[in-house]
Amino acid sequence: MPGKSRHARDVAVVAFAQSDHLRRTDELSEVEMVMPVLHQVLDATGLKTGEIGFTCSGSSDYLAGRAFSFTMTLDGVGAWPPISESHVEMDGAWALYEAWVKIQTGEADTALVYAYGKSSPGSVRDVLTRQLDPYYLAPLWPDSVALAALQAQALIDAGETDERALAAIGARSRAAATGNPHAQLRGAVPQGGYQVAPLRTGDCPPIGDGVAAVVLAAGDTARRLCARPAWITGIDHRIEAHALGVRDLTDSPSTRTAAEHAGFFDAPVDTAELHAPFSSQEVVLRKALALGEDVTVNPSGGALAANPVMAAGLIRIGEAAARIHRGDSHRAVAHATSGPCLQQNLIAVLEGDRA
Repeated sequence: MPGKSRHARDVAVVAFAQSDHLRRTDELSEVEMVMPVLHQVLDATGLKTGEIGFTCSGSSDYLAGRAFSFTMTLDGVGAWPPISESHVEMDGAWALYEAWVKIQTGEADTALVYAYGKSSPGSVRDVLTRQLDPYYLAPLWPDSVALAALQAQALIDAGETDERALAAIGARSRAAATGNPHAQLRGAVPQGGYQVAPLRTGDCPPIGDGVAAVVLAAGDTARRLCARPAWITGIDHRIEAHALGVRDLTDSPSTRTAAEHAGFFDAPVDTAELHAPFSSQEVVLRKALALGEDVTVNPSGGALAANPVMAAGLIRIGEAAARIHRGDSHRAVAHATSGPCLQQNLIAVLEGDRA
């Protein structure tokens, strides 16, 4: 059995699937992107759509350029039989959190969670400025890379890292991604010139399109559907102040607090899937979680190898769960973020059954 859950019901990730993450998918609609992944994750469990107790999705209307865009992808889920469904305008990790709560209430025993992002049609750097304070900061249009560069420079000024160390993080992540057939960038990638100093191209995530999906199940249902379920023994999310000027960008107290409430510090982990779209953000997250060199960080390559906006956080949970399914990990932590400079952070602790 895994470590004792802090919650009313034992809930596990029993299946995970994702698309190949590509720079452009001009020939595919969101529905055509989503359908194969949904079929794959359901086939892994043997469940039919009508046997899923709750369905929740994560996406962004700003990326799609239309209101209520998630209603299109419900065509990929199926129009019949009727389903219990919800959506969050957020990374799919938060959709998973909602589905987990639904199962905790006893209103469902299984849940399908999916998320998708299609960043290629527009400028994602500009789109993400709409997350900022609408009165003082958003009118200045500081893009996501410029804000990450502010954070990176603060880390360098504080002596926490340097450009050589940041380059090594990107190189390690993309080297790890050589074993991930879904990653967009794999192997040696030139560090390139400055995007916004001190961040070079190799310190920044690729722009691309992709989909991810997981199936959650409770108790004996999870054991029936999966040989080695990845039990969610703790999950929590916290948020920093919206105004960047009142935050210490070299630290992430919300990540640390979420980890404390999720029981992360109760026992060692062997794997950490960190949603760090920029190399400098891995430095912040490692410090907040006090990760040592004995922890394998982002064996999938992380967001520096594939960063489908609104799905990358869910992928971190799925990748951590998949390692537990395969027996490559016993206790893992998965992290998801949203907003500028690690503004919002979610932590999930996953464990496999002990022999």
